[in-house]
Amino acid sequence: MINIMFIQNNKLQEALCISIIKALNRNFISTKSNLSTKVSMFMIERINLKTPCKVILHQQKIQHMKKILTISLLALIIASCGGNKENKTPENSGPISNGGEGNKIENGNPAYDPNRGEGKFKDVQVDAKLNTTMAEAGSKTFDVKCSSCHKLTDEKLVGPGWLGVTQRRQNAWIMNFITNTDEMLNKDPEAQAQLEICLVRMPNQSLSDDEARNLLEFMRKNDGVK
Repeated sequence: MINIMFIQNNKLQEALCISIIKALNRNFISTKSNLSTKVSMFMIERINLKTPCKVILHQQKIQHMKKILTISLLALIIASCGGNKENKTPENSGPISNGGEGNKIENGNPAYDPNRGEGKFKDVQVDAKLNTTMAEAGSKTFDVKCSSCHKLTDEKLVGPGWLGVTQRRQNAWIMNFITNTDEMLNKDPEAQAQLEICLVRMPNQSLSDDEARNLLEFMRKNDGVK
């Protein structure tokens, strides 16, 4: 509510001031001659009139308007912030290995299987009967690449003896160890235990898959398979 107080009774001044205020503000307007002095006011100078008129705004109404403006501004800020929010999910949302019991990787397989070791071979099938051709080829590979460090008995030379190895280890473990020696020594507890005993790290012999399979068959022959 805007109230107008006139310093002097002047009908022309009254009509002029009311017209000015109506043009500036479309709120409801009333005129009073006696108002409290505890209000805020501003002056409007009028050309061709010696006596100025005072436009008085009730302090209570000003506080009410301030509250409305404040609430409106806060609502606008909240709406703007809320509109910029996006639903985000962590970039790395796949299964995470925790290193504990039942440690898994994404495909659901164990991160490390001590029964087969670390390498490409997972399930090596062999016949109950010895393949003599493969065993003979494996014997030749043994003479060239293995005999300087391993005996065919259970005695240690540089590395452990081979006797009984096919009974202590699964086929996949043996083939992974002789083809992926470095990774096996880094990860496999049994291979690391042998390294502590022998104190010499087995070099990678760069065996082909066929050479590794023939050596396995030769080991089986050495363990008594007929």
